Amino acid sequence: MDGLSLLLERHSCGRLVAPAPQGAALETILQAALAAPDHGGLHPWHFILCEGDGRERLGALLAAAAEGRGEGPEAVDKLRQAPLRAPLVAVVVSRAIDHPKVPVLEQQLSAGCAAMAMQMAAQAQGFGGIWRSGWVMFDPGVHQALGLADGEQIVGFVYLGTPETPVVGPRRRLDSAKFVRYL
Repeated sequence: MDGLSLLLERHSCGRLVAPAPQGAALETILQAALAAPDHGGLHPWHFILCEGDGRERLGALLAAAAEGRGEGPEAVDKLRQAPLRAPLVAVVVSRAIDHPKVPVLEQQLSAGCAAMAMQMAAQAQGFGGIWRSGWVMFDPGVHQALGLADGEQIVGFVYLGTPETPVVGPRRRLDSAKFVRYL
């Protein structure tokens, strides 16, 4: 698949099964993430990979956060099971660095670009992915359990694996005129 087709046919795949990207395929995904736009060469991101039992540990800490918020048993269980929906979950973390020319927002956007690059690199290799978010990204207990430092922020959970069913049909195109204006 050429690059332009990959961008135009980008899609999220919520039903993922084994195998997950491994070896050279996973390294390609990580290298794509590390090639994200990075003003100043700050490398303002890092990734926590959760596979195997790591997905269960991630689920347990998400469930603990839900319990801490007073969520009901269904919501707690849903978060406990969430990382098991894919064989590999990458927690994408922005690592903001105090810099006179590169504001924190720009560094967080760079981490977001890294997350998208992961998903695109997975799709280019025949895998699937979905970028998930939610209130747990901002929960101090989740940050502490993952060992995040002050100034670090989760920008998403990128679920990766093999699509359970093939994607069929072309992606719906939006009318660009509805989103563009000229100055």
